Amino acid sequence: MKKTLIWIGALVVGAILGMLGYSWLNEVMNFVATVYTRLFQLLAVPTIVLAVITTFATFGSKGSGRIFGHTLTYTLLTTFAAAAVGAVLYVLVGPGNLPAEAVSNGAQPSDIGPQTSYVDHIISIIPNNIVKPFFDGNVLSLLLLAFAIGFGLSKLPESENKGVVVKLLSGLQELLFLLIRGLIWTLPLGIIAFAAQLSAQVSAGVIADSIGKYVLVVLGGNVIQFFIILPLFLLARGLNPLHVLSKMMPAVLMALFTKSSAATLPVTMNTAESRLGVSSKVARFVLPICTTINMNGCAAFILVTSLFVMQNGGTPLTFTTILLWILVSVVSAIGNAGVPMGCYFLTLSLMSGIGAPVAILGIILPIYTIIDMIETAENVWSDSCISAMVDKDINAQ
Repeated sequence: MKKTLIWIGALVVGAILGMLGYSWLNEVMNFVATVYTRLFQLLAVPTIVLAVITTFATFGSKGSGRIFGHTLTYTLLTTFAAAAVGAVLYVLVGPGNLPAEAVSNGAQPSDIGPQTSYVDHIISIIPNNIVKPFFDGNVLSLLLLAFAIGFGLSKLPESENKGVVVKLLSGLQELLFLLIRGLIWTLPLGIIAFAAQLSAQVSAGVIADSIGKYVLVVLGGNVIQFFIILPLFLLARGLNPLHVLSKMMPAVLMALFTKSSAATLPVTMNTAESRLGVSSKVARFVLPICTTINMNGCAAFILVTSLFVMQNGGTPLTFTTILLWILVSVVSAIGNAGVPMGCYFLTLSLMSGIGAPVAILGIILPIYTIIDMIETAENVWSDSCISAMVDKDINAQ
């Protein structure tokens, strides 16, 4: 709560400074915003790659039997569904662009925007040089590499060499998180600069209309996933959604207020076992995995926010582009576990990596507190649904 108030205060201060109209002050704010943008770009590539590799590398050690297979299947299906719902809502609602002056500073069309054909898109993400994607900041190629390396590590037999590689990657990730925490500690200064940039160039009415529709898409997607999509999954497996939700309500409510699936995990496991009747072997295996990789709300947030920022940066949102970013959002959400500030920072890293106008995320940050509460509740509800469905599947066999 304290951090949220500081961020909101920084946003207000930045907006006031931008409205003062002093050219020298605007230059200072532009300089600070540029510094933060470059720092985010610096951390973007290692954040994405290490998060995905370390997450997928643990699959082998967590088991590869029937329970894990069912868990992974339901996780992918529900996460894809959440991202797809976000995409459909985005197209239907159509959030408008902010004025060009607000995003022209440093905005660049995405390197992975539409080219000449769908085949070109596929070819562009398949790297022919392991180093080049890192230098180019090609997000899709990096995700493909990270996905392959992570699963490759999970399939390697346990050995001293494998242990050294995993420990090295984990150590690098811990070092990266230390740098990220330091950047987050100073983030209010960046928020002031981003807000000052925007308020100096953009009318509040236009921002309210555009951001309002964006928030409508994000929250609307979460509501549809929570009350329609996930219950349909339960019904398809012969489970009563109202019964499951009523039994799991303590965990869902705790997730809403704590904004942390990990902090809620002990309550989720206990509630699933004692109230819902999920077997302990399923609950104690499935729920920790789901807490790590099952991020329905995060996938939707990454997709919708990325589309909104890229659209404002001049990237045409064709069907192919949206389809590619559904894939990006799903893989990124699964690999998001452990990243400080969760989906918000990962989205910011993705946008920085492709040169999109990340200043727009400055005014989304205070709103994200509310979004994060709803997303976390949705994630824990999805975890609960998956544990119930896996338990039904295992007992039926």
